[in-house]
Amino acid sequence: MGFVLLETCLGWVGVVGSPNGLRRVILPQESREAVIGQFRNLGLPVEGGDATDFGDLADRLKRYLDGEPVDFLDKLDLAGTTTFQQDVWRVTRAIPYGETRSYAWVAGQLGLPNAARAVGQALGRNPLPIVIPCHRVIGSDGGLVGFGGGVEMKKCLLRLEANGQANSSLRS
Repeated sequence: MGFVLLETCLGWVGVVGSPNGLRRVILPQESREAVIGQFRNLGLPVEGGDATDFGDLADRLKRYLDGEPVDFLDKLDLAGTTTFQQDVWRVTRAIPYGETRSYAWVAGQLGLPNAARAVGQALGRNPLPIVIPCHRVIGSDGGLVGFGGGVEMKKCLLRLEANGQANSSLRS
């Protein structure tokens, strides 16, 4: 398994991959050490990372966080996840840059109109935020409910997609 740490306009980001694809994205943190700490907490390797293992992913993540529309069509390694989670993430991954959909909409796309809460739980377990843009899923009333990186990070990501610029106030 390989990993990479990269400094972005919003802080340090971590990415973990395997020969089968991307496994984990750590959202921007204040320091390199904070990302390494999250790697350790997840039982992930913290030695031997090489950005070349991920092609141009590091560059695309930086450009995305600078407010540029970027595609993340990378191969994913979702070993250990359920079919339902993968289905939710597939639908979520197709939400266009700069747009939002509701949890109920995602559930409807799956043919499960009463499963909005289950969709939220699956999105809460998303190991690849940004790549699987769960921040684009909002409440039916437009509220920014739930996000593994915190509601402020969700607001920031939605704002940068709407405005084409990141909110540097998150990085103080």
